[in-house]
Amino acid sequence: MKKLLVTVFALVLSAATALAADVTGKWSGEMKTPDGNAFPISYSLKQDGVKVTGTTEGPGGTIEIQDGKVDGEKVTFSINFEGGNGPMKITFTGTLAGEELTMSMGMEGGPAGGFPPFKLTRGK
Repeated sequence: MKKLLVTVFALVLSAATALAADVTGKWSGEMKTPDGNAFPISYSLKQDGVKVTGTTEGPGGTIEIQDGKVDGEKVTFSINFEGGNGPMKITFTGTLAGEELTMSMGMEGGPAGGFPPFKLTRGK
């Protein structure tokens, strides 16, 4: 009985990993600031199971992502950024639909006002 439960648990974990979205690749798009200015942004992501690593490249240069993970079609990660207002932690949450990733972000220690969601597409 114990062996059967271990086998079932292993199959459930394998299925959960198999159902996770694959976000590996180079993603690019345009992000708008709260005042409407736009700038290009890109992400190089690598997925290993449910763990995501990589970098983001934008006006602040290239920054390594942290705490990246995939749960089904949901992707989350954060970056630490040294901005004009001091250090900030920026958390990104996204939803994958085919070759499009729709991202939202939240800032700790940054300026007030939210950034609108933005879309990224995977490079070929």
